Amino acid sequence: MLDQNTLQVVPLGGLGEIGKNMTAVRQGSGMILVDCGMAFADEEMPGIDIVLPDFTFLREHAAELRGIVVTHGHEDHVGAIPYVLREFNVPVYGTRITLGIIRSKLQEFGIKNADLREVNDGDRFDRGGFNIEFIHVNHSIPGAAAIALRTNAGLIVFSGDYKVDFTPIEGPPMDLGRLAELGNEGVLAYFGDSTNSERTGYIPSERTVGETLNKVFDHAKGRIIVASFASHLHRVQQVVEAAKRHDRLIGISGRSMVRNIGIARELGYLDLPASMIVEDRDVGKVPDKDLVVMTTGSQGEPLAALSRIAAGTHRSIEVGEGDTVVIAAHPIPGNERGVSRTIDNLMKKGADVMYSPLVPVHVSGHAAQEEQKLVLSLLKPQYLVPVHGEFRMLKHHAETAMSMGISSDNIFILENGAVMEFKGEKAKRLDNVTAGMFLVDGGGLADNSDSIMRERQQLSEDGMFVVIARIDAQTGALLGAPDVISRGFMDPQTANGLMDGSVDLVTKTLQRTAKRNVTDWGQLKNEIRRDLSSFLSQKTRKRPIILPLIVEV
Repeated sequence: MLDQNTLQVVPLGGLGEIGKNMTAVRQGSGMILVDCGMAFADEEMPGIDIVLPDFTFLREHAAELRGIVVTHGHEDHVGAIPYVLREFNVPVYGTRITLGIIRSKLQEFGIKNADLREVNDGDRFDRGGFNIEFIHVNHSIPGAAAIALRTNAGLIVFSGDYKVDFTPIEGPPMDLGRLAELGNEGVLAYFGDSTNSERTGYIPSERTVGETLNKVFDHAKGRIIVASFASHLHRVQQVVEAAKRHDRLIGISGRSMVRNIGIARELGYLDLPASMIVEDRDVGKVPDKDLVVMTTGSQGEPLAALSRIAAGTHRSIEVGEGDTVVIAAHPIPGNERGVSRTIDNLMKKGADVMYSPLVPVHVSGHAAQEEQKLVLSLLKPQYLVPVHGEFRMLKHHAETAMSMGISSDNIFILENGAVMEFKGEKAKRLDNVTAGMFLVDGGGLADNSDSIMRERQQLSEDGMFVVIARIDAQTGALLGAPDVISRGFMDPQTANGLMDGSVDLVTKTLQRTAKRNVTDWGQLKNEIRRDLSSFLSQKTRKRPIILPLIVEV
């Protein structure tokens, strides 16, 4: 445990990357988490569904964990909560819509009786020795909040994801007045969203997308399909409003889209009358000119609804000449190829595809430089830690702060696992803690993620060799020539004797081990791998996965 005058802040995800935002805040009275998110796998992670922060640090300090405070309901801030609650029975604090999304996710995981505690904007409460305050901000989802923590070392503020929108779709503008009051109180450290720190100026209001959507609806003669993040409920509401103006019904496709729209309607965050909704199975019965479909797949995910529509494999929705498809989102870094592939497939089918930046069908929910300057000027933090973004984004946020007179000595650009310690209003960086990633494959958690990914990448690049050897169980002698099977390495018909050479090499290896009376099958397999790997590397400059199988006779 820490002494009563020391505070440690440990980012476990979200730095040097997009997604899996999670930060541990520790003091002598305990520890809380700010956000608990996931990231989506990229093309370098074959077979992986989602990526989670490493929980090692949480396990090491499990007795100190007092709760999870959530800024908003996007997956990169809540997606890891079911996995954390499997191990740690702690309360989760969030706004109404945020908890609604979390509750639905927990139901999918079969987690019952989770301790979810609703918080409203402006609420203050104590937990684990921290005084916690939720402050209203604007983002692309309702119920977003910044978090102020009053700790033993001083006041620290987490922005969450935010933008300064004076004409928001839902609720009032960001509570800049409260930020100014916190600044006058004295902010020790500010952990600020850096996602859009490379962009100058201000991010346009979300309402500008509504204007574009109305123009799209004005000119569209056939069916309209709009792809968006399922949690981008402000964008969904604008599509609904455009549909109302143009007398179109709403079809909903994609499990997460159906789920989130249902939650938002139930909690009163989405004005979508039941009379406008068309069941997925019935969309083919509605004339094209009378229908708009809200769907998932704006990131080109192979199994998402829009990708299946583009590939012609969706069970109820086809796309063709006269249809208009709007991709109302920017690609997350790493997803560009999948998005481009989806756009190409849609265009090949004759659809008119509209996407940013060609058409202003998306605005970001993250603050640009002038908005960051506004928040910094109000909070007047002693220390700044840029968060939420890749390294260049963190760096640009730091440069923006320095342009306002904040000393570079008081700005810390960190990576996941870095430990920031505050004591007596002084800050220093300590040695890193474990903060890698866990990979989720088909719902299962891969504990040794690094080795699994190395093997999968090796398989995808160099293929696999399987060696089957029949061995005398008593003497270790080889009974007949071994079989060698190649998959994804090279065509055996064009291997120029490589397969025969491999068989000869494995035969010599096993004859050598038999003379030494080696009957430890683990040692035999290691020697086969070593000799064959060296041989194949010399001949082909490739290193396939080698899988020896010993059959005892």
